[in-house]
Order: sequence, then C-alpha cells, then structure tokens
Amino acid sequence: MTRRELDAAGITDPGLRAAYTRCRQLNARHGRTYFLATRLLPLERRSAVHALYGFARWADDIVDDLDRHRTPDEPGLLLTRLEGELAHTLRTGGGTEPVVRAVADTADRYGIDVTLFADFLVSMRADLTVTDYPTYADLRAYMHGSAAVIGLQLLPVLGTVVPREEAAVHAAALGVAFQLTNFLRDVGEDLDRGRVYLPADLLAAHGVDRPLLEWSRRTGRHDPRIRAALVAAEALTRDVYREAEPGIAMLDPRVRPCIRTAFTLYGGILDAIARHDYTVLHRRAVVPRRRRAATAAAGVLKVAGARWRAAPAAAPAALERKGPGRE
Repeated sequence: MTRRELDAAGITDPGLRAAYTRCRQLNARHGRTYFLATRLLPLERRSAVHALYGFARWADDIVDDLDRHRTPDEPGLLLTRLEGELAHTLRTGGGTEPVVRAVADTADRYGIDVTLFADFLVSMRADLTVTDYPTYADLRAYMHGSAAVIGLQLLPVLGTVVPREEAAVHAAALGVAFQLTNFLRDVGEDLDRGRVYLPADLLAAHGVDRPLLEWSRRTGRHDPRIRAALVAAEALTRDVYREAEPGIAMLDPRVRPCIRTAFTLYGGILDAIARHDYTVLHRRAVVPRRRRAATAAAGVLKVAGARWRAAPAAAPAALERKGPGRE
C-alpha cells in the first residue's frame, strides 16, 4: 500500500519516498486510532498526513521519553537540533533527517503556513519545564501549539468546500478535542512524567489537587472528589467536540469519512472512560477492538459512496492537476 500511496501523491524521488515511508511506519506503530482513520483518505493524500503525524510524533517523543539515561539538558538540545533541521530543510529543501524532509516537502506541496510548525515546537518546549496549568485558559494557550495547529496543518491537505478560514476554527477545535481526550485518558501516565494537564481551577472546584492525584495513583485507591473532577473534565471535552463537529461538513466529501471515523473513535475513548467509572488513574481506557472494526467498516462504506458520487465531477479536475494539492 505504501508504494501506491506514494505513486498517487506523485512522490518519485527515492530519498523522499523513503522519508515518507518512515513517517508511515511511525503512524502505524504509535497512532492506532489516527492510522486507522488515515487509511480512509484518498490515496494521494495519505502520505502527507503520515508526514505531519510523523513529525509531531518525533517531537513529542523527545519531550515524553522516560529514558533515564538521558541528561536533564538532552531533550532541550534535541529540540533545538530539530528546530534547526526543520528551518534549514524548509528553507533549502535539503536536510538529512527523513521525517523532517517529508514534512517540509508536505508543507511545500500544500502551502502549509510554516509558523504552525514553530508554534507547535514552542508548546513542545514548554513540556520540558511546565508541569501544570492554573486555569483552562492557560491550558488552551498551550494547546494552540500542541493540538490546534495540527488541525490547521491538516486542513490544506484535506481540502474544503467553503473558504478555508471558515473551516479553520472547527479544525483547530477538533485538534483540541482529541488532545483533551488524551489528557483525560492519560492522567496517570502524565503524573508519572511529573505533569498534570487537567487545569488546576477545574480540579480545585471539586476539592482535588496534585497531592490527592498522586496519592490515588500511588495507592490504587479511589476518591469521589477525583471522580467528580474527571466527570467535569469529560463534559468540558465533549463541549469542544461540539465546537468541532460542524467543520466535518465543510471538508471535501471524499475526506469526511476519515475525519468522521476519527471523531467517532476518539469520542469512544470518552465513552470507555465513563464505562470504567473514570478510573483513569489506575487503568488506560481503550475502545474495544470490535467497536473499532465496526466504525472503520462503516467508514469504508462511506468512502465508497463518496468516491462514487464524486467521480464524474472530479475527472476534469484531475486532468488539469499539476501536482498534489496544487489544483
């Protein structure tokens, strides 16, 4: 499938093909929900999405790696090196790091605003020193770079049927909704890294603070105050999903099944958290494999319908295309 995706995208340079393949491998290995949804995209757009995911994953692994053999300064140095490599590759088209080459090529092909990558790296660097967020407003400022920009990077690749700026607010909200879902699912794992992403004002409204969370994580015991705070965090997250959902209808019809599938699967994580009675400090909530398969199958049927409806209208445009994303 990798070769077909690269051929459909018009990526012929052997070095670039290897770079995009590396990104696809990262997506397949680490982004189970994301990768499953990506497979519902038109072939010619999948490689770009793999590149965007691969770059985000690369940076995220630098700040989240729990390798105890690293010196305290090493993650910051690695991020600085990544920033320099990205700036050089965006400017010259050169560079030696495969993931960076792929994402720079994607940015060029689709005209993605390069400041979005800078904003992303600012938030990644914050993870090296910031361990909690006093208010939801503070957390939203962080999530602009860590999540909202991901939705904005994807928008030129996915395509829209409305002016892009009209869809942008919903694309940004979807990135935030996905990340809030991850924060809620990963409360325990983030505590192990010394971080609390749930805003302190939300926790305090229910009598919860970091020491109480750490006590629960350490002892395996439950507290009704923690459950109440997690229920509130879930409600907040579902509000953001509602902000994001109208944007799906603004996308190219051929990509809507992909985004709808991701929307449903990530929402399913919230369902799993509630089904397990908000015990995220002690177990990781996952969408059951059967439900994932059923959601993906429904997405495949929608993809087939969308392609069948779009085929007659799309053919003339395909003849005029000069390159991927340059219609």
